[in-house]
Amino acid sequence: MLKYKSLHKWMLIPMIFMQLGIYRDYWGDFSENAWAVHIHYWTGTIWYIYLIIQPYFATHGQMPRHRTNGIIGMFLAGGVCLTALGMMHRDIATTDLIMKDPARFGPFQPWFFFGVAAVEIVMMSAFGFAIIKSIIHRKQIENHAWWLISTVFLIMMPALGRGVQNVYIGIYRSNWPNINIMTPIYIAQFMIIGMLLLGAWKYGKLKHPATYLALAINLFIFLLEPIGRSEAVQQFLRSIIKG
Repeated sequence: MLKYKSLHKWMLIPMIFMQLGIYRDYWGDFSENAWAVHIHYWTGTIWYIYLIIQPYFATHGQMPRHRTNGIIGMFLAGGVCLTALGMMHRDIATTDLIMKDPARFGPFQPWFFFGVAAVEIVMMSAFGFAIIKSIIHRKQIENHAWWLISTVFLIMMPALGRGVQNVYIGIYRSNWPNINIMTPIYIAQFMIIGMLLLGAWKYGKLKHPATYLALAINLFIFLLEPIGRSEAVQQFLRSIIKG
């Protein structure tokens, strides 16, 4: 447990990246956000906070508090997963808006939002799996801890991806609408993978199943464009998600 004594400090790094990434999208039009957006933002943010305070409690002689908060945290994790899945209708609704007024959205075409919806299903399924594994291994402290820590890297893409994308578009605004919107997504993925591998190396978890899962999911996100352009995927998403 001694090697995890400073883990809570290191967990501030992904928290900061997530908040910087989502800052403009969430706080820039705060009053215009739908209720579902507020719920998802705050459940996600509180989840990140839990992954900072829980290691602190566990390594600083406060195990009863750690266990109590752990029960609450499992409820919160369910909220993160369900609110993310519940918001995907917005992606499908956006594809309809683009087809009606493509000039308004510039480089953003329907395939991008279909791709986002598809990878989010995979991401949140992996998130749920990691949570279940952390419960199964709750008596094996290192396994329990790393399965939970890995969830940070499973769900970071939407927030960080939007943030990098906003910066990238701002830099190349003069080229609108001829901007490659996937380049910033790839940049964000390299950032996430870098943080994942750095953390896994520091805590000796490079060969842990949770690390493999988080790495696989983030590599899968590189396929967002071909997946989003697939007519079969688009039809499937439209059939299960009503925009």
